[in-house]
Amino acid sequence: MSHNTFGHLFRVTTWGESHGPAIGCVVDGCPPRIPLSEAEIQHFMDKRRPGQSRFTTQRREPDAVKILSGVFTDETTGELLTTGTPISLFIENVDARSKDYGEIKDSFRPGHADYTYDAKYGIRDWRGSGRASARETATRVAAGAIARKVVPGMQVRGALVQMGPHRVDRARWDWDEVDRNPFFCPDATAAKEWETYLDGIRKSGSSVGAVIEVVAEGVPPGLGAPLYGKLDQDIASALMSINAVKGVEIGDGFATAAMTGEENADEMRAGNDGRPLFLSNHAGGILGGISSGQPVVARFAVKPTSSILNPRRTINKAGAEIDISTKGRHDPCVGIRAVPIGEAMLAIVLADHYLRHRGQVG
Repeated sequence: MSHNTFGHLFRVTTWGESHGPAIGCVVDGCPPRIPLSEAEIQHFMDKRRPGQSRFTTQRREPDAVKILSGVFTDETTGELLTTGTPISLFIENVDARSKDYGEIKDSFRPGHADYTYDAKYGIRDWRGSGRASARETATRVAAGAIARKVVPGMQVRGALVQMGPHRVDRARWDWDEVDRNPFFCPDATAAKEWETYLDGIRKSGSSVGAVIEVVAEGVPPGLGAPLYGKLDQDIASALMSINAVKGVEIGDGFATAAMTGEENADEMRAGNDGRPLFLSNHAGGILGGISSGQPVVARFAVKPTSSILNPRRTINKAGAEIDISTKGRHDPCVGIRAVPIGEAMLAIVLADHYLRHRGQVG
């Protein structure tokens, strides 16, 4: 299996399977002399970690990250600094239960990658779906923690803005609220309503989709390149690479199709600092594939978890028509834990483009 590496100058290669002994990644191209500790990475790992509420999979993984290479102790300060060499990160799997999949190892779950992996490779790891499992995304979050430190002054945040048909009220948006509920929801009222809604979905043995919004502030203007290195192009690619993602939009995205030219244009005035002062941000901080200096805003849609308790019609490897029910521990809304993953992928793209921009124009 190829294509396990993402990025150009800031490159991330992930490895490992859901039920293997460990997962990890190698970050290549990180500049030297950036302070980096396991605790800093662990902060973001803990946001994605499973089993923290009844609304996520009850698989108990501490997701304790270890830095195996690419750092060295500064003799003056005593802190660990990146050396410019590949940074290898290691995360042990401690709570895999492969037996949960034994009954369906020769069957194809509808909506999952079981059939397509088997059709492509002629062999697949049925233990928790191997590389097709969302378990792989833990390594992306670890890499994203490093990427956040590459662009000076950049802040990347994410929030769940829709669960099933239920959306947040943007008039009640509060970034501080994101860390106070189990859904990464910026609307306290919506978060309370979602508890009852998702409890019903979970108890019924089903699942539901979601929409996540990620925002990067402090992004300098000039990142991205026409025509085939557009910043929004690479953001879309990065977010689409996350498990279960079926749609991406930048800025107002598909809503712009219903706008007029006057409504959609991000008008400008002269700012006090000599830079343009934008009066709106329908474009999501990207014009012509290049960052404008405004917040970069992207949204992505995550489909319902394919592994559900309720029987679905399918076939097995022998071609027999059967009904399948997936036991084990699964997220009733996989979109919840996709929030820190989306943040990480946006940070990785921006770090990569920051280094590419610096390399081309200084």
